[in-house]
Amino acid sequence: MKEKIKFESDLIEFINSLKKYASTDDGQWTVKGFIDVFRNVYTISSDTKIVSKILEIHLFPKILKFAEDNGYKLVLAEHQNYYPDISFVKADDESVKFAVDLKTTYRKPDKPEVCNGFTLGSHGEYFKNRTSTKNIQFPYGAYQGHFCLGIIYERTDGSTIDETKSYDIGELHSIVSVVKNFQFFVAEKWKIASDKGGSGNTANIGSINNISDILNQKGMFSKLGEQWFDDYWMNYRQITVKDENGKTKKISSLRDFVTYRGGDTSLIVPKRTAKRRKLRKDSDE
Repeated sequence: MKEKIKFESDLIEFINSLKKYASTDDGQWTVKGFIDVFRNVYTISSDTKIVSKILEIHLFPKILKFAEDNGYKLVLAEHQNYYPDISFVKADDESVKFAVDLKTTYRKPDKPEVCNGFTLGSHGEYFKNRTSTKNIQFPYGAYQGHFCLGIIYERTDGSTIDETKSYDIGELHSIVSVVKNFQFFVAEKWKIASDKGGSGNTANIGSINNISDILNQKGMFSKLGEQWFDDYWMNYRQITVKDENGKTKKISSLRDFVTYRGGDTSLIVPKRTAKRRKLRKDSDE
């Protein structure tokens, strides 16, 4: 537990230093584009997958330096679909491991207090079987903690960016960055989890999307505890019960699950939405 607390504290201190590295004085991303051998600079596409990958590449030297300074070795995921993105392994005690996933998402332009959300890893085989090595770098149970190193950003208005134009390297400061206004955060993934899947038909755990709650680690399980998070997602849509009309249904909400287990539903942290806050504000007025 002491190692986990120290690791999280060190990681938070580290991410607080990243903003100056990643941002100009006016909040724009310091990465302006990519360069060819003729010293022409081309702007980056605003596609979220491209932005996410380049952000990872941009920050990796800093992450590597953080690991070295704090006595950890980095083990990267061997395959694209493996969890986690990075395993931090204590150099002098390889039994101490921490899983860190790099997560990037953007603020919604019409609801700046809300982000697009992201996935928190699978709730499939390696999550259910904590000794499994399927699609995971080390068995899930071998990690002392599971963290997200996250970046929330604002997308620049597309009308100000011309992806067809090239620039001379001397014009770097005149190029508008495709993203800006970064907010870095560190969170244990169970503390920012929702009770819904994160993407399509894949077995991914979804995050909450209220930015303030993410930064303060106030996900739906944050008062219940990690054991409830594990139990819920190990059994997500696996338990069948009857509803008030006598019809069968699979449990896919935290309230139904806590009720089924005989727990205290008052400990469930409700997901906050912009609509809910507007209704509350209107009622106050």
